[in-house]
Amino acid sequence: MRKPHRRGGTMAMEKSSSKYRTQFWYVAMASFLLWLVLLYLFSSSAKTVHNHERLFRQENIIDLPVENVPQNHESDEAPVVVSEDISVDNSSLPVSVDISPDDQMSEDKKVVTDLVEELEKERVENEKKRVDLVITGRSSRIKRGRREPRKARSSGRLEADKKRVRQKDDDESNVENSDENHQALDKEPNFFEAKKDVEPKKAQVDDNDDDLESKRGKELPNDLTSDDVEDDNTSESEPKTQRKFSSNNNNTTKAKNRVISKRNQPKRVGKVTLRPRETRSNDPCKGKYVYMHEVPALFNEELLKNCWTLSRWTDMCELTSNFGLGPRLPNMEGVSGWYATNQFTLEVIFHNRMKQYKCLTKDSSLASAVYVPYYPGLDLMRFLWGPFPFMRDAAALDLMKWLRESPEWKRMDGRDHFMVAGRTTWDFMRTPENESDWGNRLMILPEVRNMTMLLIESSPWNYHGFAVPYPTYFHPSTYAEIIQWQMRMRRINRRYLFSFVGAPRPNLGDSIRTEIMDQCKASRRKCKLLECVSGSQKCYKPDQIMKFFLSSTFCLQPPGDSYTRRSTFDSILAGCIPVFFHPGSAYAQYIWHLPKDIAKYSVFIPEKNVKEGKVSIENVLSRIPRTKIFAMREQVIRLIPRLMYFNPSSKSEDTGRFEDAFDVAVEGVLERVEGLRKRIEEGKEEIFDFPEQYSWKYNVFGNVERHEWDPYFDRP
Repeated sequence: MRKPHRRGGTMAMEKSSSKYRTQFWYVAMASFLLWLVLLYLFSSSAKTVHNHERLFRQENIIDLPVENVPQNHESDEAPVVVSEDISVDNSSLPVSVDISPDDQMSEDKKVVTDLVEELEKERVENEKKRVDLVITGRSSRIKRGRREPRKARSSGRLEADKKRVRQKDDDESNVENSDENHQALDKEPNFFEAKKDVEPKKAQVDDNDDDLESKRGKELPNDLTSDDVEDDNTSESEPKTQRKFSSNNNNTTKAKNRVISKRNQPKRVGKVTLRPRETRSNDPCKGKYVYMHEVPALFNEELLKNCWTLSRWTDMCELTSNFGLGPRLPNMEGVSGWYATNQFTLEVIFHNRMKQYKCLTKDSSLASAVYVPYYPGLDLMRFLWGPFPFMRDAAALDLMKWLRESPEWKRMDGRDHFMVAGRTTWDFMRTPENESDWGNRLMILPEVRNMTMLLIESSPWNYHGFAVPYPTYFHPSTYAEIIQWQMRMRRINRRYLFSFVGAPRPNLGDSIRTEIMDQCKASRRKCKLLECVSGSQKCYKPDQIMKFFLSSTFCLQPPGDSYTRRSTFDSILAGCIPVFFHPGSAYAQYIWHLPKDIAKYSVFIPEKNVKEGKVSIENVLSRIPRTKIFAMREQVIRLIPRLMYFNPSSKSEDTGRFEDAFDVAVEGVLERVEGLRKRIEEGKEEIFDFPEQYSWKYNVFGNVERHEWDPYFDRP
């Protein structure tokens, strides 16, 4: 009985010994690496000390000649400015240790002396040219209280500066401290950097010469001639901030202040700053270019990498795979391209479709619109049921700060930017005073209100929100798959007159779902009902849902928790004619994707009549002529491509002439941004000339006049 025990003990000792040997080698390797790092730091420090020692040797100090080199001192009232036409590189001053100190210092003095003399000659020549230009064309200059000529004034100031420099240099020559000599060497380059302060002033004077000419007759006092002001504005030998006039020249000071204040006023932004850069006339992408921001990864890619944190109950890692389409499904009705797509992954699908957009540009100056690839729905999902509501807003606020600092934002204050969210607008409408309420406050942020926001459901009372279709299960990659599916929908046999897939909403007092389900149960032979009660799995299986819609002529789409439903687009995909009970379920939402003539593709039954039991759904649908049903179904089938999202892995040429929901949405954004741009260029103080609460009416009808749908959207 002991042998297995001893064998086990021996094995344990061997394992322990092997473990210790491994740890020993780890420690040895770490010690060796640490020794290499310390050796590198020591050698770098020694080299740095050697370089500094060589730099501050006494023979490397340049003694500037007193008679020609003015230096900048804080006590100087008017520093001498060299000509801006010559750029001096301090590194060109020779410093050598191979020759004797006396020879080196004499050579340095000669170089600096020649350089200063050349600068002085250049400055004098420039001033002569300016004086000649002022005098040209003027035979006489009669002025009351004639002032000293500009050239004489500048020469006098130059002599005074030289005297001050000589006096200070004589005082400092008695000091033998080497530290002060090093400080003098450090201050010497400021002499050459002084021209940087003059260049913007010169440019400002030159750019505003025309303004000054136009203002001479209006702003100058009677006792001041235009030549006086010209002298003041063209002088370069003294900065404007340091000029001092005598008390008898108060009028001159006032005139100069008026000119300067006029120049300091902010210039009106020209129209050209709002418009993208022009391209060739035959450019197929002219007016369609979109620039995509390269936002930090924490706003999109890191959310997908940490997909396990997005939901407590759903495997979002699986649902965000395949470019956001989800797991692949078997072929349906003999057609491929089916995926188990979650409605909340729209922002991922849109982002990947944008990467394949034919007019995507990396040059923001060409772009008519700017796309922000942020995943606000997935970001919100992480903290939607958490105990810390403020965390829901953190990423959105950081993104807004990042956008404000980008040059693309400043062009139109973000009015040419757009963003996509795979949730309804109500998930982003929490007010600041109700921190514990549902969602975050993305939609009410000032920056987002300037943007165009695309959501699966928009608010009828907001300017900036626009609805785009829910993602469906069908994402074709080729033109053939689209045509094949459409042909299959035309030939399929539909057994039921109408159907409904959904759950009752007993907690919602104004819901009509209970009445609809009761009417469907009463019409068993003509209505097919799939009741999504607790424990039922059929409502979560794409193939089961599509079978219901494929067997029905009409599909009932009442409001649920909000106005819209994903079921609307699943039913249209199946060639089933939708029946709406509220205009906010589709007509006032998907204005870019659905036809204006609602009777061509849908049936509308007022929900009030259903709630009060005044109408029978079966009777209404049975009275529609068969020929009209065929025409409506054909219109629905033609709508299929523009209400679904193509596979992002496909190329634009593979889908032929068809446009999907992405293409239609981008086109709508470009048209809206162009309209805003025109209103800004026209100088409209208010970009929108209608109350925000009537946004739905203006988007649908183009006006805010009284309409029969008003009671549906009257706010309490």
